[in-house]
Amino acid sequence: MRRADLQNKKRKRQKLRSVIWYSIVALSALCTVLLALRIYAQILGPPSLAVSQATVFLDRNGHSIGDRFAEQRRYWVKLEEMSPFISDAILAVEDQEFYEHNGFDYTRIASALLKDVKAMRKVEGASTITQQYARNLYLTHDKTWTRKAKEALYAYRMETFYEKEELLEGYLNTVYFGHGMYGVEAASRFYFGKPSKDLTLAESALLISIPKGPSIYSPLINEENAYERQNIVLSLMQSQDMVTSEAVRRAREEQIVLKNEEWKATKTVAPYFLDEAWSEAERILAKKGRAIAEGGWTIETTLNTQHQKVAEEVVADWMPNDKLEVGFVSMEPETGYVTALIGGRSYTESPFNRVTQAKRQPGSTIKPLLYAAALEEGFSPLTFLESERTIFTYDDGRSQYEPKNVNGEFANHPISLAQALAISDNIYAVKTLEKVGYKPFESILERLGVKTTLQETPSMALGTSEVSLKDLTGAFNKIANGGFDREFRTVLSIRDSHGEVVFEVNPTERDEDDRVMSAQDSFILTHLMTGMFDPVFNDYAPATGLSIRGKQTRPYAAKSGTTISDQVLVGYTPTLTTGVWNGYDAGKQLQLAEDKQATKNIWIDFMERVHQGVPAEPFLPPKGVTGVIVDIETGGLAVSACTKQRLVYVKKEDIPKRLCTDPKLQKQLLEDVKSNEDADKVIEMEGDDPWSLFPFSFFRNDD
Repeated sequence: MRRADLQNKKRKRQKLRSVIWYSIVALSALCTVLLALRIYAQILGPPSLAVSQATVFLDRNGHSIGDRFAEQRRYWVKLEEMSPFISDAILAVEDQEFYEHNGFDYTRIASALLKDVKAMRKVEGASTITQQYARNLYLTHDKTWTRKAKEALYAYRMETFYEKEELLEGYLNTVYFGHGMYGVEAASRFYFGKPSKDLTLAESALLISIPKGPSIYSPLINEENAYERQNIVLSLMQSQDMVTSEAVRRAREEQIVLKNEEWKATKTVAPYFLDEAWSEAERILAKKGRAIAEGGWTIETTLNTQHQKVAEEVVADWMPNDKLEVGFVSMEPETGYVTALIGGRSYTESPFNRVTQAKRQPGSTIKPLLYAAALEEGFSPLTFLESERTIFTYDDGRSQYEPKNVNGEFANHPISLAQALAISDNIYAVKTLEKVGYKPFESILERLGVKTTLQETPSMALGTSEVSLKDLTGAFNKIANGGFDREFRTVLSIRDSHGEVVFEVNPTERDEDDRVMSAQDSFILTHLMTGMFDPVFNDYAPATGLSIRGKQTRPYAAKSGTTISDQVLVGYTPTLTTGVWNGYDAGKQLQLAEDKQATKNIWIDFMERVHQGVPAEPFLPPKGVTGVIVDIETGGLAVSACTKQRLVYVKKEDIPKRLCTDPKLQKQLLEDVKSNEDADKVIEMEGDDPWSLFPFSFFRNDD
């Protein structure tokens, strides 16, 4: 017995030594593995938590008007900027031990493993929030052991290098909520039409119900399933003492209103404008060494949503039911800020922007820019030229050009620049180009920002060189701004994903270095362009704006242009410039009356509606110009015997010296025009001082 006892004791000691030995080996192996994992984690460093984020566009009042994103729509928000109910709900339903474990919930893992082994397949997960976050960032959602191993390694590294709040914030910004929405902020805006920080307990619980299975628990897909899941979330929050039973009761009774349709509506706001703002932001960021592809930008734009809404409505009202296309842009003279932009009838059918990308013939809309050059070369509003059938020779006499007016008629008598612009006389325009020369015309186009390929032929005066509506409207905007250069701008500020301001417009006061045209010439030209609405200029053809004059409630300066395939109208008030183009993409001729009527009606209806309720503003003359009442037919100072009278602004040296009834004026006018001698001074004649013969109240002198 004693021998047997000794042998038993010996075996027990050997067994104990073996157990201790294997335990030491196992513990050493475990320590080695943990050390290796630690070294592995240290060598690789913290895994990047960076994800692509949506770039958000705001209008000038800070309201969201759209976004741009890569594969996923996501807006990153900090944990403290979310409703506290969101983090409580996600912890209650997904990972109650989140703040206690180091990335793995071993109790849940053991339970899940047991069930998986029994079923001989992967039937239940035990992933913590950290593991799910790792899967969202780096892995697929395949249910394989290989993926789970990788997930564990990533989770270990994340827990090693990041704080719990960082991991929870990242998870809430990457989890999928269905319908293309990633993260609580995108989902909150999509489902409830508001930021996540404003969500109630009921809304938070409903939102956190969705990631379990977006195709099953989305309230837009299966409302019953969604609210059943919401009840589970609320119960779990109550059991964890996160909310009171009374709060849960109120949450279950709350009537939740889903606003996804409103969200969809915001995605259709000004798509052509947003394209232009995106391109401008890309250029700005590139200059600062940043890439717009980083994502997460907040871009504040110049868009006035009320202007955009009105523009879209009037375009819809007047566009005929055919393939006629449209380009529309409005901007502020003082700043150059674009307030509305429409690049075509349907962005879905064609994202081609007919404001910024298309180049078409502007027709007579180019004439004010030609006359801007003429004013600089000594012309005045009362410069008379003969309007008659004329054949122009050019290219050293090798070529001829015979312009015609729209109705095929001619005045067959001298007309002033003021009248020529109002009735859009083509003969006068070509003669002006002939006198002024190509170089001064090209110079003013360049200074006003009109990019075009010019062919030095007489037809240049009639707008045969193609330009973009953006450049053309921008040129008129500079004239409206008193000759100051203001950049065509759609972006006010850019903030990065961390809220840091990367770019911000610095409104500058007018500086003479920014001037591209004198204040006097700008105003004189502006006042000349009010003539298209004035019937006093009617002659062989009517003033070109009379068809819409009945809708006019305030002063406008504008010019229209027509070619066989294009209709253009650009004009402004002191505070807003608007350009409209209509035509066919393929250059088809405009033949239908409704096609030809669209441009002017879109323009006048927009201008009237956006100015509604705003007092009419006059165009105020600067120093150096004088207002005189003249006779349109002779250019002389008007008296009662002359019936076609009109206020015209001229420079001091261009003030008429004779009355309209003076027979010498008529004779001298004809002689000077016929002989073409000093044509830009034809109304400066010798004689008595007219001021002693004419009532001072007829004049306005702002010197």
